[in-house]
Amino acid sequence: MKAAHQPTQRPRGAKLLAVDARGAITHRDRAHLADLMRPGDVLVANDAATLPASLRGSHLRSGRGIEVRLAGRRSLHVDDVREFTAVVFGEGDHRTPTELRPLPPALEPGDVLALGPLRASVLHLLDHPRLVHLKFTGTPDAIWAGIARHGKPVQYAHLHAALNMWDVWTRVAALPVAFEAPSAGFVLDWSLLTAIKRKGVAFATLTHAAGLSSTGDDALDARLPLDEPYHIPAATVRAIAQARRSGGRVIALGTTVTRALEHAAAQGGLKAGEGLADQKIGAHTRLAVVDALVSGTHEPGTSHYELLRAFAPDAVLRAASAELEAHGYLTHEFGDSVWIEHAAGNIAENDGFAAAAGGALPAIPVT
Repeated sequence: MKAAHQPTQRPRGAKLLAVDARGAITHRDRAHLADLMRPGDVLVANDAATLPASLRGSHLRSGRGIEVRLAGRRSLHVDDVREFTAVVFGEGDHRTPTELRPLPPALEPGDVLALGPLRASVLHLLDHPRLVHLKFTGTPDAIWAGIARHGKPVQYAHLHAALNMWDVWTRVAALPVAFEAPSAGFVLDWSLLTAIKRKGVAFATLTHAAGLSSTGDDALDARLPLDEPYHIPAATVRAIAQARRSGGRVIALGTTVTRALEHAAAQGGLKAGEGLADQKIGAHTRLAVVDALVSGTHEPGTSHYELLRAFAPDAVLRAASAELEAHGYLTHEFGDSVWIEHAAGNIAENDGFAAAAGGALPAIPVT
């Protein structure tokens, strides 16, 4: 696969590789995504807006330049903005691939980072020279203002031009809590929403603080995804319950939606409210909610690819990867897409939810 090098959310000719529940693979025009949905289904999207999470500045003790990429926080509350998990790079900029970026100066607890109008202190290292827990000084309003004025979207070396904020917001962007764009949602436009409505497919949203997809450091990437807060509205839980009652499927628009729904369901049933997704989804995960996933194209070894292993056997995913390569699909945030259905043989085993052939559903509480 090749990296998409233009920040175009809905390019003409975008492709969609579809893997059905039996493992059959087909190639489609992404503009016809709605054709894969059925009346009674519900499509769930992440409505998180993307933060300008890249902050350039200096490490005051050494005087050296750094880049801080905000990567996590404990909740979505607007006033909970002082403390973050962050990845720190040394001198250089996004034109250098992350895997070639130098380490930051040796960081120690108490070090102060000057980031434009903001000041942040390193509270402690998180068992890696790049990964820190930091705390900003100032009021929440001042911190938000500093991030908005000084920060930039996380940039990528494979893109020809620097990203602007409008490049990384989806059409349903709301609360600014994502550290990188929930890019599966780039497929959304009025044409798609109109098409699914005409087909009898419901549309719902949740908010999930999508984290960094890669840091360029193998040891650090192995820890991804980090803990990510989310909020599921009562209306979304009701839409999922209705889809289940009518025999429809739950279709997640993105890996972050899958992570939020599956984490919430594992806490004693799918309920409305807030949570902190701290699990990893992979080959041994028994999916309880999501029946199909729309996502970007992901390379083996990434955390996003690992999540795909919960949907289909490895042999099917290898065949899909070979098809993506053979047909020149574009990868990364502005690339092509995949549709992957939960393997038919596993649906009946998923924590009491109905099998594809029909089965008794437990009550889904709404709070």
